[in-house]
Amino acid sequence: MRAQLSPGLAHTARMEIDAGRTISFMGDAFRIYATPSMARDVESTCRELLQQYLDEGENSVGARIELDHLGPTLLGMWVDVEVRVTEVDGRRVAFEAEVRDALDTVGRARHVRFVVSLDKQRERLAAKAQRVAAAAGGEGGGP
Repeated sequence: MRAQLSPGLAHTARMEIDAGRTISFMGDAFRIYATPSMARDVESTCRELLQQYLDEGENSVGARIELDHLGPTLLGMWVDVEVRVTEVDGRRVAFEAEVRDALDTVGRARHVRFVVSLDKQRERLAAKAQRVAAAAGGEGGGP
């Protein structure tokens, strides 16, 4: 992780609100930007900012998101997701985000990501896979 990563850095991404980003459970007449899509868009925009400051062999994972979905955005509109680094504490990076459509602020969020070494993450995942296999009774095991 590069030393230039510091509070105050900002990044904005524009997202088109297509059918995949909308709710469907109330029917086509009520297709609006879904809260889980907003959360994903905030996370991905924070990750895009971080990627500019990571060294080779590093990436980041989300650890926490607090999101207020303040109003509807209609199918076919766009939103701008603006994120700003608020804190860098070792490998922990905190962000604040604002989500705006053409008319209103429709969301605000706080998000925390951790910068990870891909090699160390690979080792952690392999160790967990071994524990899962052991808990299931080993290879091909199970009830």
